[in-house]
Amino acid sequence: MLDLLPGNDDPAPPSGTRGLRLLPLRGVRYVPEEVGGLAAVTSPPLDGVVRRDEQAPAHPYSIVRLILPQADTAEARRRQASKTLRAWLAEGILASDAEPALYVYEQARGDVVQRGVIGALELSPPEEGIVLPHEDVIVHLLEERAALVRATAAHLEPLLLSYRGTAGPTGATSVVERATARPPLLVTTTEDGFHHRLWSITDPADIGEVADHLAGHQALIADGHHRWATYLRLQREQAATPSLWDYGLVLLVDTALYPLQVNAIHRLLHRLPVSEALDAVGDSFRVRRLDTSLARAMSALEEAASTGNAFLLAGDGSYHLLDSPDPALLARTMRQDRPSDWRALDAAVLHETLLARVWRVPDAADSIAYIHDAEAAVAQAELHDATAVLMHPVREEVVRDLARRGITMPRKSTSFGPKPASGLILHSLEHMRLPPE
Repeated sequence: MLDLLPGNDDPAPPSGTRGLRLLPLRGVRYVPEEVGGLAAVTSPPLDGVVRRDEQAPAHPYSIVRLILPQADTAEARRRQASKTLRAWLAEGILASDAEPALYVYEQARGDVVQRGVIGALELSPPEEGIVLPHEDVIVHLLEERAALVRATAAHLEPLLLSYRGTAGPTGATSVVERATARPPLLVTTTEDGFHHRLWSITDPADIGEVADHLAGHQALIADGHHRWATYLRLQREQAATPSLWDYGLVLLVDTALYPLQVNAIHRLLHRLPVSEALDAVGDSFRVRRLDTSLARAMSALEEAASTGNAFLLAGDGSYHLLDSPDPALLARTMRQDRPSDWRALDAAVLHETLLARVWRVPDAADSIAYIHDAEAAVAQAELHDATAVLMHPVREEVVRDLARRGITMPRKSTSFGPKPASGLILHSLEHMRLPPE
């Protein structure tokens, strides 16, 4: 549902900038005959993978062994990922396609169908307004991911970018539709029920048609802020120009044809029992206990969020709806250097007021976990005597407007999807050809 500009306006980068430039790449892909089926070796993006302190992936060639390697130290994890990637390439588990291509990628489940184009996007600094972030990043995660990319010299999963084209059989749309009429390179169904298909585009005329179409557009980062920030950090580190580090692996989706879904990301507060959270809140919010199902509690949250800030606490066997915050509390605790629509965000109130001032929860990984599935967040909270803070999705027009103005939201404020599966296509920098100057 992402629409960068209202109505029929075409989202273009600021005057004088170049727009989106997507180059073909020699995709690195699993050889299905060597792994016994693609579904077993793919995974959700990194944020959806099991934690490092839980069980290791069952399949010996799972992509999780690259994107989340398990070892005792950070340095050992990076060495392991690099060694594993090179071994799989040498053994023929992974293979690079013979010629550079753009790739049409389709995900489908029930009534949901999403198609986009995967390629190597030329990087651009934020001030150019070509690629728009909308969330802050976590510094230590950025450092970890940059180190992993340095070690492997590869982009292991595409980030998801959205832009709004012109509906109809023109530009990239016609190229995508023509590609999907051919037999796909791969077909698989992952455990979440999504069917995945991939096609390659190698004809120079088709590639040129996509390039012409994208040149007049800007894109919003729908998923992958840390990966984009990693691309930019590594680009700054390189002295050579032009450089292979000037490009990043992305999936571009035209939301005029394939609207994205917007979901919330919930918080798990490891060291805060629900009873202590409620005591600290006191009468600064209206608190209502809901002895009902998760589905009905989430419906109550949706209704409350339609008129103001609202949160649902869980972890003690019941649900507790917090809404109607004390205006004086918000005035004391919210940042005054941000616009009013930013200060009205649930995520901003949660982090600035509840976490920082009411609950005094440190902004650190050992205190807060981010979980996409509400049921999983509740289960973890009940298991560990912790507090799950369930959120309602932010409206997409708010995301759009803040991003256009260069204002980032608190990290993990949104979850756009469906997200591309990890493991269907990788980008080895060593196998990329630079365009002619």
